[in-house]
Amino acid sequence: MIKFAGFGRTLAATLIVSAALAGAARAQDVTDEQVKAARAAIDAIGATNGFDNILPGLAVRIKATLVQASPNHESEINATVDEQALALAPRRADLEREAATIYAKTFTQEELKAIADFYNSPVGKKLLSDGPIATREVMKAAEIWAVGVDRDLRAESAKKLNPILGAAAEGGEAQQPQQ
Repeated sequence: MIKFAGFGRTLAATLIVSAALAGAARAQDVTDEQVKAARAAIDAIGATNGFDNILPGLAVRIKATLVQASPNHESEINATVDEQALALAPRRADLEREAATIYAKTFTQEELKAIADFYNSPVGKKLLSDGPIATREVMKAAEIWAVGVDRDLRAESAKKLNPILGAAAEGGEAQQPQQ
């Protein structure tokens, strides 16, 4: 099952930004060589792979909505929506062209070639496959580090401030800063 929690908002924002960028990209011509280099870079990094699930996901949601409204026609609904989704599938190429145009306007042809060369290399492929794991682990380490620094900063600050804050508290015990 495809998870759409948050995906819809992300997709909408991506499509809005892409549409704005695509309009700007259309305003400036790109050569076939630039688009070809952009396609190679996009393929190397898998920049549009995440879009493969858009149409099937939309079909699943539409079928669920229609079946909920007319449960006695589930088989007809499923067949019709699947048929229409397959008919719309060729439009995926439009998105690929838009992405290539955007990349061609964003990067030079030489940069696109360098991107494709790097991500098609063994180390580039390893970065694509293992990079998200490393990033997740770095984020965990940063969280653990921040908790330790927070604890130590609070303790050391309280130690230094206790004489000052304690003197201001009319002979009472120094207040420990809230954690």
